[in-house]
Amino acid sequence: MRVIRSRVTRAAAGIACTAAALVPLHAEAAGPTDGGGGRSWRLTGQGQVSGQLSLTRDGGLTLTARHGSTTVLRPSALGIRTADTDFGKGLRFTGRGDRALHETYTTTTGRRTRHTSDASESTFTFRKDGRTLKVIVRVSADGLAYRYALPGKDTVTVLGESSEFAVPPSADSSLLPYDNGRSDYESAHDRGSVADAKAGDYGYPALFHVGTSWMLVEEADLNSSYGGSRLTLDATTDRFHLTLPDPAEVSGPDLTTPWRTMVIGDLATVTESDLPTDLATPSKVADTSWIKPGKAAWSWWSDGNSPTSLAAQRKFVDFAAKEGWEYVLVDSGWSNDWMPELTAYAKEKGVGVWAWVRWQTIDQQSERDRLFPQYKSWGIAGLKIDFLESDGQDRMRWYDAVFKDSAKHQLMLNFHGATIPRGQERTWPQMMSVEAVKGAEGTRPKPGRQPFPAAHYTTLPFTRNLIGPMDFTPVTFSGVRPTSDAAELALSVVYESGVQHFADSVESYEAHPEALTFLDRVPTVWDDTRLVDGDPGDRAVIARRSGDDWYLGAITSGEARTLDEPLTFLGAGRWRAELYKDGPDGKVVTETREVTAASRLSLPVARNGGFAVRLTPVR
Repeated sequence: MRVIRSRVTRAAAGIACTAAALVPLHAEAAGPTDGGGGRSWRLTGQGQVSGQLSLTRDGGLTLTARHGSTTVLRPSALGIRTADTDFGKGLRFTGRGDRALHETYTTTTGRRTRHTSDASESTFTFRKDGRTLKVIVRVSADGLAYRYALPGKDTVTVLGESSEFAVPPSADSSLLPYDNGRSDYESAHDRGSVADAKAGDYGYPALFHVGTSWMLVEEADLNSSYGGSRLTLDATTDRFHLTLPDPAEVSGPDLTTPWRTMVIGDLATVTESDLPTDLATPSKVADTSWIKPGKAAWSWWSDGNSPTSLAAQRKFVDFAAKEGWEYVLVDSGWSNDWMPELTAYAKEKGVGVWAWVRWQTIDQQSERDRLFPQYKSWGIAGLKIDFLESDGQDRMRWYDAVFKDSAKHQLMLNFHGATIPRGQERTWPQMMSVEAVKGAEGTRPKPGRQPFPAAHYTTLPFTRNLIGPMDFTPVTFSGVRPTSDAAELALSVVYESGVQHFADSVESYEAHPEALTFLDRVPTVWDDTRLVDGDPGDRAVIARRSGDDWYLGAITSGEARTLDEPLTFLGAGRWRAELYKDGPDGKVVTETREVTAASRLSLPVARNGGFAVRLTPVR
């Protein structure tokens, strides 16, 4: 049995409250791909992330990004094409403005709920054919992002972008194949070098490992003025091009596009980054007191017919009340005839009710005006909205309308069969979770069904879950799965979601009393998150803090081994560690130890195994 010791590094420099100035410089004459004969500006902030924006001989733009001395993005084209102007070349530089940004804000979900953002922002202005293009670039200690702005009084029709990401071909990658027919992001990642990747479309986020540096490419601050983009790999050039979902994106005056975002650093920096929400529009909901994250019991996974039965839903309400879980989720099949009775019954027991709806049921304003007040009058806490399956601008207009109307009627949201989150959990804090993942729905017991590869589980903490809350519906002991029981339990910590839907049956949870004890205690809202150890596809060991307590979750892919992990994230003093680990018979066994920040946890794990730990201060 091999022993794996943690090898995660973390940037030593903290983020200062005021970002460093950005200093322009002129490039020496060189080839057109790196700005030769044009003009270049160096982009720097606090930390090791830097970039260079260059204007080439033919008036095109390129962007380069580095982490320390490592080039994580080779010179990559920038530009946008409208029905009036192609801003991909022929640009003339006319000015630049710089500012330092410092911001604090809160969210209701995420790796933490209190955030501090520091960045340097530069706005570069270019002209062509009497029209203006602004390129806005932000640099922070954990990444670099840019967006386009097209000032003016007229409607803007965007036909495409020249934006590309020229990642070094030798870089290792985790890429999500994109199904253009569904747009639900429910695939497993392809892993390998960029040079060996198949040509075609890939969804966000894309993870790259360049030398000792990591980069996560994603999109942030998407709204109804644009469609959700994706990456298309040209295998002849090993470059990823940004592809829009529609033939044209039509916006009102003064269009500002979403941020093209690169989270950059060591693996700990990338895993702990808040960049997607740092870049998002601030909250549009003034009163968030009605937004309450929590744990939910969900009957559909274990019994697909149960949502049609009031008696079955009462049973899950009773279970949630007994265990102290905040919610039950009633999936497809519930009836108007008994839903008010169920919500009243649940309210008496201190349990809230979420209800499943198909998006077409509420796709019109008149339908939302009628149904949202009705749902609220019944006492429904939130809606699970399903089968959206589009990144197009029309669907983004629908999202914005639903966000607005759900806030008005105080209904929380969970989207399934949906696009990925892009920072909306900051703008619309009632968004508790989004599926957009190949989740446990695919592990329900079914003749002939094969388990997911274990590497899928250990890739998601470094890809999908980094861009927002993820409704994997974890901790199913009776499913067709590769994970050990202890690793399955650890998913309640490793995977972050504002509402965590635990999907197994009442009987299955009660047959695992040790695990149920942990589930009753584990929160879904976190004050801090630390990557203790990790290697995408092999293992993920993540610590999350709630109040004074820390929770540690570890999952692995592959042969049995011993994990040897530091506890340096703990504060001073002595701590009580309640361990939930793989037992010799496959069941979860428990152990209690006393530890300090100087201690290490050395625990054997089964094949595709793991462990979960609750750490509380010794008073």
